[in-house]
Amino acid sequence: MKSLAVFLLLFSIMEKYSPCPSDWTAFNNRCFRFVADAKTWAGAEKNCMSLGGNLASVHSKEDYHQIQTLIFKASRKPSITWIGGSDAQESKIWLWSDGTPMTYTNWCPGQPNGFFRQKCIQMNYSSKRKCHTTCFFSCYDRVVINVCMSLGNNVDEQAGIFH
Repeated sequence: MKSLAVFLLLFSIMEKYSPCPSDWTAFNNRCFRFVADAKTWAGAEKNCMSLGGNLASVHSKEDYHQIQTLIFKASRKPSITWIGGSDAQESKIWLWSDGTPMTYTNWCPGQPNGFFRQKCIQMNYSSKRKCHTTCFFSCYDRVVINVCMSLGNNVDEQAGIFH
């Protein structure tokens, strides 16, 4: 009985000091949340911002694989997913929506090519070339899933549910 009380106390302390809310996943001092809701890129970004985050930015191969794992665990497949990259402000100048520089690029061969108003980044798009890396498509497409990201302790747990 005493060890159960100690366990519950330690669990309570760890939960209180966790860098991320319970429905977010911690990785490299950032919090990630999978969202299964059809939105445009702008709608997905606004949704993430309402919870104190942004669409996820990818700064390394490890980030990329962590986000892919989060998507796969939640959807049971490599679903097409919005992340935070865009050149909507200035053509061919790619930035992350959280303001960080885009230094890691793991794009499909020949991308971005500027066709069809490609202004935003999706992960897990599979074209005829069987490319499973990040690809660029129109911000106006509705994608079923998106991944939000925030620095630890910046997420508003009370902000509500994604709609």
